[in-house]
Amino acid sequence: MNNENYFLCSTAIAIVLLTTVPLFAQTAAATEGVAAEAADDAGAIIVTGVRGAPRTVAESPAPIDVVSAEKLQATGSAEFGEALSKLLPSLNFGATHAGVFSIGRPVTNRGLAPAYTLVLVNGKRRHNGAFLNNSTADTSGANPVDIDLIPTSAINRIEVLKDSAAAQYGTDAIAGVINIQLAEKEGLSGDFTYGTLYNANGKPDSWKGTIRYGTKIGDGGFLTLSGDIRKRGGAWWNLPATDTNIYGLPANRTVDQVVATSGLTRDQVLVNVAQANARNAQWSRDGAHNGDPQIKAVNLSYNAELPVTENATLYSFGTYGERDAQIGNNFRRPNSTANFTALFPDGYYPLNNIDENDFQFVGGLRGVLWGWDYDVSSSFGRNYSHQYSKLSVRPSLGANSPTSWPNLANFEFRQWTHNVDLHREVEIGLARPLQISVGGEYRLDRFRTFAGDPLAYQPATYRFQPGDQQYDWNVGVTASPVVQGAIVLSPADEADIGRKVYAGYVDLGIYPLDAWYIGAAVRAEHYSDGSGSPVGLKLNSRYEISPAFAIRGTVGTGFRAPSLTQIGYAQTDGRTSSFFNAQTGQTELRPTVAKLVTADSAVGQLLGAKPLKAEKTWNAGLGFVFTPAPFLSVTLDGYYIRIKNRIERTGRLFGPGISAILATNGLSDIEQAEYFINAADTTTKGFDLVADYSKNLGDLGKLGLTFAFNYSKTKVTDVVATPSQLFGPTGASLLGAGSVFFGGDKIGELEVLQPHTKLVSTLNWSKGIFGFSLTATRYGKYTQRTAAGDDRHFGAKIITDASISAKVTQFATLSAGATNLFDVRPETNGPGNPQTGQGYYGPSPFNPAGGYYYGRIALAF
Repeated sequence: MNNENYFLCSTAIAIVLLTTVPLFAQTAAATEGVAAEAADDAGAIIVTGVRGAPRTVAESPAPIDVVSAEKLQATGSAEFGEALSKLLPSLNFGATHAGVFSIGRPVTNRGLAPAYTLVLVNGKRRHNGAFLNNSTADTSGANPVDIDLIPTSAINRIEVLKDSAAAQYGTDAIAGVINIQLAEKEGLSGDFTYGTLYNANGKPDSWKGTIRYGTKIGDGGFLTLSGDIRKRGGAWWNLPATDTNIYGLPANRTVDQVVATSGLTRDQVLVNVAQANARNAQWSRDGAHNGDPQIKAVNLSYNAELPVTENATLYSFGTYGERDAQIGNNFRRPNSTANFTALFPDGYYPLNNIDENDFQFVGGLRGVLWGWDYDVSSSFGRNYSHQYSKLSVRPSLGANSPTSWPNLANFEFRQWTHNVDLHREVEIGLARPLQISVGGEYRLDRFRTFAGDPLAYQPATYRFQPGDQQYDWNVGVTASPVVQGAIVLSPADEADIGRKVYAGYVDLGIYPLDAWYIGAAVRAEHYSDGSGSPVGLKLNSRYEISPAFAIRGTVGTGFRAPSLTQIGYAQTDGRTSSFFNAQTGQTELRPTVAKLVTADSAVGQLLGAKPLKAEKTWNAGLGFVFTPAPFLSVTLDGYYIRIKNRIERTGRLFGPGISAILATNGLSDIEQAEYFINAADTTTKGFDLVADYSKNLGDLGKLGLTFAFNYSKTKVTDVVATPSQLFGPTGASLLGAGSVFFGGDKIGELEVLQPHTKLVSTLNWSKGIFGFSLTATRYGKYTQRTAAGDDRHFGAKIITDASISAKVTQFATLSAGATNLFDVRPETNGPGNPQTGQGYYGPSPFNPAGGYYYGRIALAF
C-alpha cells in the first residue's frame, strides 16, 4: 500500500473509530483535575465551522484560527491579505509585481489558489472581484474575492477555518473559510500610519488613515461606521539592466539591412552606430518600473442591528470601496519597434491605469419563531474595473498614435445572494440536545466585459519610414501592433455570462456523550449553466479524552464549478512572456502579443479547446487539541485534499502552424494563443501545528508566544494530453520550439512554486504603557520551473517584523515598527530579462520590496 492510500485508509478508520469507540469507553478512567482554561485565542468563542450552540476554538471539531484586529495592525502591513498571511502559516501572500495584474495579489491557503477558499463577512458570502488571477503564482483565471477592498478599521476579528466546508457553506469552500467579523464597538477611534521602503526606486513612501465610530441605537441596537484612506507610492527594485543597447543598432538588424532600407550610406550608418553606442554608456540602466503600483484607495463600511420585537432583530452591513491604481511597465527602448522619436526620443515606460469601485450591502432579519432560530437575508455585491492608460502608444498607428488611452477594457462582476437559515435543538435522550440546522440559498452570478476604444483594437499595420526614428534602424520593419503594456478588449472579446445557483443543506450535530461530538452535513446545489448538480457530504467528530486532550477528524467531498471568468473571458495581451534563449541557454522574458481565447470560440476549437468541466474534490483531516495548562494550547491537524479536473491555463501556444490558424481567423497580428482547460488531477497533503502560550508574569508584564508551522505538498497525479488538433496530418506537432501545451512550468506552478514549509514565531509582551511585538517568519525553499527545463531554485528566507508602542495618554498610543526589519529579499535566480532587469527575484512568497519602516499614532475616545 502506497503512502497516499495509507493516509486515506488511516483517516477513514480514525473517523469510524471516533464515531464508534467512545460508546465502549464510557467506563474508562477519566483524567483527574479541573478542566484547564485555554490560552487567549483558544478560549475565543467562534461562529465559523459550527452551527447552533457556541464553541471555543479549542472545542471546535475542525481546526480554526482567530486573528484579532490588534494582531492585524501589529503586522504593519497596509494590505489586508499580506497582514493575514504574516500571522497564519497556512496562508501565503502572492507577490505580483508585473503589469496590469499586480493589484491583484492572491492569498493561497494550504498551497491552493484563492478560488478554493470561501470568504464570508459576518457569516455571509462575499462577492467576487471582476478581475481574474493571472500571476506567476496563479494562472487559473478564477476571479477571487479582493479582501483589500474591506476597510481594516471595520474588522473586529477574523476566523479562518482550516478545513473543507463545502457541505456547509458552498462548494468553493474546499481549502477552508475566511470569516471576517465586523466590529460593534462604541466610541470614536482612529489612527494614522506613515512609512517608507528602505531601498527602492520611484516613490517608496506610503500612508494610511483609519477612523471608526460606534453608538447605540434604539433598545439594544448599534451602529458602527468605519473608513480607511490610504496612498502608496509607486516603487520598484529591479536589478540594473545588463543589455544597455537602447539607442544603437538593434540585435536583430545588421548594417547591411539598414543600408538597404534606410537610404543611408554605409559610412553614415557606421557613424550612427558609433554615436548611438556612446549614448548607450550614459543610460541609467533603469529597465523596468514593475513593482508596487501606486495606489490611492478609500474604503467605507457600516454595521448595524436593531431589535424590532423581543424575538426579532433587523440587521444590515455593507462596504464601499474605490481604488485608483497606476502601474509601471518595462521600458520601451528608443531603438525598438514600439517607439517613435517624435513621441519619445529617449524611450518611455507605459502606464496601466485602473479605476475600480466595489460595494456590497446585506440586509436581514433574525430571531426565534415556533422554536426555531431563523436568519433570512439578502446580499448584493458588485465590483467594476475600468482600465485605461495615461501613457502608452499603439505603434501600428504610426507616429500619430495617441499617447493616452481613456478606455481600453472594462470588467464587471455582480452577485445577488438570498439565504434562509434555520436552527433548533431537540432533546432525544442523549448527553446534549440534537442540533438541527437546515437552509437554502439562491444566488445569481453575472460576469461582463466591455470593449475599449475602437482605435485600440481595430486592424492597423504600419512599417517604419525614414525619419520615424533618429537613426532609422527599423525602416521597413513592421511596428508592434498593440497598445503597449496593456490588455485591450474588442467587441469579439466581450463577455456577458451569468448563472443561477440553487442550494439546500442539512447540518446535524449529535452528542452521544457529553465529551463526544459528531457532525454530519449534506448540501445539494444546482447550476443553471450546466456546470452540474453536485451533492457535498461532510462527517466530522471530536472526542474529549480528558479536559486537557481531544482528538478530531473530518472526511468530506466538494465540487467547484468553473468560474464565469474561466468560461467566458477573452483578451489581447501586449505584455511579456518567457522564452528560451538558445544563445544564452536560459529562459528570459520578452514582449509578446498573445490572445486568450474561450473554449467555445472558433479559434479555441481549432486549437483543441473543450468546454470546461467542474472540479471534484475529496478531503480528509485528523488532529488533536492539547491544553495541559490554562496558559498553553497545542493543536496538530493533518489534511488531505484531492482535486480532479483542476482548471488551469495552457502554456503559450505558438509556432508556424499556430500562426496559420490565427491568421486564417483574422488574428494575423497575434503571436501566441492560450485558453483554460481541465488540466490536471492533484493531491495536497500536509499538517498545521500551532502552539499558543499566554501568561501574566506579574511585575514582569504579560507575555504571549505563538509557534505555528505548516507543511503542505501538492502533487500532480494526472495531466491532460495534448489535443489532436495541435498535430499536423503527418503527426508532427504544430507547436514551435519552446512552446508546450501543458508542460513542466505549469506543473511546477502547482507542485513546487509555493514553499512546502512555513514557520511563524511570534512574541508579544506588554507592561504598563509599553508593548512590544516580534515576529519571525521562515519561508521554505521553492522552485520556479520553466518550459525549457532550466529550473530556478530559491532558498529559505527568514523575515523579521517588529513593533514597539507606548500609551502616552489615556487616549493616545504611539508606535513604531518595521516589516522585514533586516531588508531580506529573495535570491536573484529567476528567469529575468537582461533588457529590463525585471523578473530575477522570481515569484516570491513574500513581498520582495525589502524593509519597510513606519510610525503610527492611534487615538481612542
